[in-house]
Amino acid sequence: MGRVRSCLAAALLPLACMLAVPAVAVDLDARFATADSARGKKIFRKCAACHTVDKGGRSKIGPNLWGIVGSFVGVREGFRYSSAMAGFGGSWTLRRLDDYLANPSALVKGGSMSFVGLKRANDRADVIAFLNEMSDNSVEFAPVSLENPAARLPDQDDVGILFPAAGASETIDACTPCHSELIVAQQGLTRKQWDEALVWMTEEQGMEPIEDRERSIILDYLAKHYGPDRPNFPRN
Repeated sequence: MGRVRSCLAAALLPLACMLAVPAVAVDLDARFATADSARGKKIFRKCAACHTVDKGGRSKIGPNLWGIVGSFVGVREGFRYSSAMAGFGGSWTLRRLDDYLANPSALVKGGSMSFVGLKRANDRADVIAFLNEMSDNSVEFAPVSLENPAARLPDQDDVGILFPAAGASETIDACTPCHSELIVAQQGLTRKQWDEALVWMTEEQGMEPIEDRERSIILDYLAKHYGPDRPNFPRN
């Protein structure tokens, strides 16, 4: 994602200089201006094993996230934060949430959140737009600072070490909130065993259920590329 953002910033640099608007700020504003909170609600399923978002909701492994946008960092009634998060300070601005969701452990070193992050920029904007609606004091997104704002940025499918094929993005989205790509790639299970693993993770580990069509796509991908013979397991 860093390479994608660097390329985008370089492409916008001449125009940004003329308008005296930083390219990164244009990127962020553009994403929030076109953010889809309904899509963000679906993406938030990755977070639901650890967080509730309803008003007055209970804390789970992580704190309830009602009203999180704009709130103080590390301050949530009834929840004990790690010392790293409690000492991070400041408030959850749109920029800070975007940076945090991209790579939580890199931004708050020593924090307790194990989530690997949302690699796609649009996913982060959509989730933040959804969280922004879960509040009594929603933040108004700034308009894009360009005369002819670009359309929504294309999603970039970063599937890490997984084999880039149909179903890879769905697999990344379903599995990597809790597991590394290498953990997924090294299993070497049959389709039936992968299906049983998903059932176990849903029933015993609190993973959100995957809708049937997406589940089938994921199982087909895993059985083909990471079955017992593991044809695409990274061996270097």
